[in-house]
This record gives sequence, C-alpha cells and structure tokens, in this order.
Amino acid sequence: MDTSRIDRINELYHKSQSVGLTEEEKEEQARLRREYIEAIRGSLRGNLNRISIKEEDGSVTDLGKKYGGVKDV
Repeated sequence: MDTSRIDRINELYHKSQSVGLTEEEKEEQARLRREYIEAIRGSLRGNLNRISIKEEDGSVTDLGKKYGGVKDV
C-alpha cells in the first residue's frame, strides 16, 4: 500500500475526530482500512512463509512448505 493511501486513512481519522465524516467518507475510510489490513496480512504471510528452522538433527524445515502451502519452484 502506498503512502498516499495511508495518509488518506490518517486524514479521514483526524477529520472524524474533529468534525465528523459524511457517509461517503465513512465508506471510503472502511474500504481503505480493509485494503490496509489485507496488505499487512499479505506481507506478514509472505515473511512467515520464508522462515526455515534448523532442527537439532541438522535438517532444515521450511515452514512455508510445511504450513503455508508454498510449492517448490
């Protein structure tokens, strides 16, 4: 998500605290917040899927393949 959308989320929040939002602005705020949450989840999921753990026996467990449904490329 680009910074202009994050800035808009913040603008709408501050406006809601000071003078309130119109129905259109409330819908825009809700849509932008959903997009933001989806972007954060996607980023977190991607980071978690790249984690590998070295086991005590020396083997390496790729958590993305084991739990994240990541296929061999």
